[in-house]
Amino acid sequence: MKTIAASKFKEQCLSLLETINEEGLIITKHGKPLAKLIPITTDSKSLIGKLKGKIKIKGNILSTEEKWNAES
Repeated sequence: MKTIAASKFKEQCLSLLETINEEGLIITKHGKPLAKLIPITTDSKSLIGKLKGKIKIKGNILSTEEKWNAES
């Protein structure tokens, strides 16, 4: 697995994010592993309906419940 120093990662972060592979990247600090960067492989279609039955809507979500007068 490829490793990179934290200081180099900071310099090259955006380009590394575009080229990250399934194996990932170990970020080190003073030669010791600090973090592992891996791509997310979740298919967004599997997220649809994931929270069904787990969230309860209370009240009118389209209203702030504040009363105001537009003529004032």
